[in-house]
Amino acid sequence: MQHADGATALGWVEQTALATAMRQELWLYPAVEILHIWGFVVLVGPIAMFDLRLLGLSPRVSVQQLSRHLLPWTWGALLAIVPTGVLMFMAHADEFISNPAFLTKLALIFAAGINAAVFHLGPFRSVPAWDDGVSTPTVAKLHAALSLLIWMGVIACGRLLAYL
Repeated sequence: MQHADGATALGWVEQTALATAMRQELWLYPAVEILHIWGFVVLVGPIAMFDLRLLGLSPRVSVQQLSRHLLPWTWGALLAIVPTGVLMFMAHADEFISNPAFLTKLALIFAAGINAAVFHLGPFRSVPAWDDGVSTPTVAKLHAALSLLIWMGVIACGRLLAYL
């Protein structure tokens, strides 16, 4: 979006010292991007393992115990993902904000959060009743399948940023 003076809505973000450093320092952007990707691995890996458990893999592993083990990793990963994502966005704000892959990635991340919240506030609340590896409710399986699809989309969109 351009203003009458030719400046774009987010052009000021790209002019900050931090955004300028992200573009000009040889190893800064690649280092931040590597941390961002690492964060996504630490986020999506545990989510995928949990979702696969809900879908019936490793039925002898308790859903409750697996959740207690993996959930801190996902929250910790956000400590790497959010600031590194903001830094990369700052460096190319105008370019990213008009990139359909970026906008889709953000929408999918929002959808993943909604899906997780609905799961944790709904089916997961009754996990003691079905945490036997045999009777995982269909609604929990649907949340898991949706989660896997959404996160695959987030990863695909992240890679497509370089090409669109």
